Amino acid sequence: MGLELYLDLLSEPCRAVYIFAKKNDIPFELRPVDLLKGQHLSDAFAQVNPMKKVPALKDGDFTLSESVAILLYLTRKYKVPDHWYPQDLQARARVDEYLAWQHVNLRRNCIRALWHKVMFPVFLGEIVSPEILKTTLAELDVSLQLLEDNFLKNQAFLAGPHISLADLVAVTELMHAVGAGCPVFERRPKLAAWYQRVEEAVGKVLFREAHEIILKAKEFPPVDPTIKQKLMPRVQYLLH
Repeated sequence: MGLELYLDLLSEPCRAVYIFAKKNDIPFELRPVDLLKGQHLSDAFAQVNPMKKVPALKDGDFTLSESVAILLYLTRKYKVPDHWYPQDLQARARVDEYLAWQHVNLRRNCIRALWHKVMFPVFLGEIVSPEILKTTLAELDVSLQLLEDNFLKNQAFLAGPHISLADLVAVTELMHAVGAGCPVFERRPKLAAWYQRVEEAVGKVLFREAHEIILKAKEFPPVDPTIKQKLMPRVQYLLH
């Protein structure tokens, strides 16, 4: 059995892995995991990833979780252009810097924006207080400013003149906020121009294919009550 990727494109790290594999012509078998049906909580999926999260990778008898680890595994196993994860020590360190920063900063705040504006009210029937929503959007704005000031600066891409894993991870995170209807690029022309460059570097067809589901998030029907009972303990912390 060849490379298998367990993904749901509703998930931003899954989108990053999917785009990277497709863009670099990495052969893989897509194993869809529907998060809103609770498929990631099944005993069968736990055999691939005991933490019951996506994305997950299976390469023969080898399994791997965590999107950054998966992306790095793919860069090392397959011959991909150097710009994705440069051999140059300092250029690579810049990519690593973003990948280390994003988990509890941009990614966290984009996830919270989506859940507070869309997922809880539309899918799960839970209403987030206006005070919490206001705080969430303020924290997102801080992360966007840090992204511009500390990483993008006056460069074409986050780690220099070429697209890298840092840009791919960042843009998939931002699309969570875009899907939630947040004005991510309002009053941020530099960030908007960066977004356009990333979309063009990835390829507009692939970019739109990967993000189609998140851009239709508000159209999703409510989650089945039995699935909601399973999901809520795993996402309850996002309500606060």
